[in-house]
Amino acid sequence: MKKLVLTGAAGRLGSYLREPLTRLCDELMSSDLVDDFGKLYPGERYQKADLAQYDEIHALLEGADMVVHFGAIGDEAPFEQILGPNIIGAYNIWEAAFQHGLRRVVYASSIHAVGMHKRQDFIGTDAPHRPDTYYGLAKCFAEDLGSMYWDKRGLESVCMRILSCAQVTNTRALGTWLSYDDLIQMVERAIDTPTTGFSVVYGVSNNDRAPVDNANASYLGYKPKDNAEQFAKKILADAEPADINDAAHMYHGGPFAAIELGNSGIATMDIPDDTKKI
Repeated sequence: MKKLVLTGAAGRLGSYLREPLTRLCDELMSSDLVDDFGKLYPGERYQKADLAQYDEIHALLEGADMVVHFGAIGDEAPFEQILGPNIIGAYNIWEAAFQHGLRRVVYASSIHAVGMHKRQDFIGTDAPHRPDTYYGLAKCFAEDLGSMYWDKRGLESVCMRILSCAQVTNTRALGTWLSYDDLIQMVERAIDTPTTGFSVVYGVSNNDRAPVDNANASYLGYKPKDNAEQFAKKILADAEPADINDAAHMYHGGPFAAIELGNSGIATMDIPDDTKKI
């Protein structure tokens, strides 16, 4: 490809995508809200852009072949805060992509779009939306937006419902873990698969305890290699007995299923900041 755009490039997940994405295009245009983005990889440029401002996103996507959209508030927050970057921002991405004739939007969706399904239900990519938060609701909106733009305008989308892309620090992550290597592979398959139409795939590694089913997305060729079972002995030995009345243990959304709407879910979790540095 000539030009690929990555939003949310200054975030933790975006930091792991930047270098591999430079190998798939002549120019990687990384974008976020930070003023000081730091050192760039060969073939990478940086452009600050606000997702909630259509003119800025329209300019960002000019000349691109595809956009990998990871930019957003990455946590539950009051609806008024979610609205701009996560909902209006999603519309701006899809509309600008259509106006510029991009082929595909590769979107970082989330398990929180279906977070109120019970964990014992082995859900597939066709599971109906059951958001657990305003954050999850915004992911539902973006997925439906992608579906509509495919049906009505022929713009392809791959919506990656990421589960837990962070270090394994709790029992839930034994099933939900997505390693950074598997994240990279999933994004690469979302980009290089010849045709996708509108697709949904779960972002999860090859965990023995994975609670979701990617069978209907096998045409993407995503074959995760890592398995959280390597951490199971230590995690289970250190864990307190699970409370079966705690929604965090009973639903796919984990802690996000248990918090009050508008309150941070990340604040209840132990997620080390292992952002990749150049």
